[in-house]
Amino acid sequence: MQSVALIDYGSGNLRSAEKALIRAAEGSAEIVVTCDPETIARADRILLPGVGAFAACMRAFESRPGLVEAMAEAVHVKGRPFLGVCVGMQLVATRGLEFGETKGLGWIPGDVRRIEPNDPHAKVPHMGWNGLTRLSGPPFLAEIGEGTPMYFTHSFAIFPDDDRDVAAWVDHGGEFPAAVAKGNVAGVQFHPEKSQSAGLALLARFLEWRP
Repeated sequence: MQSVALIDYGSGNLRSAEKALIRAAEGSAEIVVTCDPETIARADRILLPGVGAFAACMRAFESRPGLVEAMAEAVHVKGRPFLGVCVGMQLVATRGLEFGETKGLGWIPGDVRRIEPNDPHAKVPHMGWNGLTRLSGPPFLAEIGEGTPMYFTHSFAIFPDDDRDVAAWVDHGGEFPAAVAKGNVAGVQFHPEKSQSAGLALLARFLEWRP
């Protein structure tokens, strides 16, 4: 049975992500909530959740001894599939521009910056259900289905340097990336664990992804 390391670095949505993964796995995977470097380095897949401000999450992430190095070994040396969710997705960027400039993991070159809708009626934070468009990237993202609604709650988004790293878009008074993918690294700005059957289906497909 494959193991999935759900990274525990103090993120607020950890337990809901764990429950959703267990439901999506249907007994096909062991979901391990951990920040232990050895466990992470041995895992078959990694999911990094996140809620809150980029800088605070990055500080919490880096404060766990050996965590960054273990994830880098699993993802870049062993080629394990990785999925970041919300701020967990944003942390793979080069830098975050929330409350100043904070260095990210740099796995997908680009910046995390505040979304600025062109429509004055489009409020920030962007909260609620919104449909995905222009789907591409790995099958577990590309096959979601055009217009599938997912649940968002955020004020910032990742903007990759290369648009080819964007795997899905969303329109909230203007388009911005809703998902990214580069090699075995992927991330979603929305919350699969709050997106009902569509979110569970995405997680189930992630557990089958062979990049």
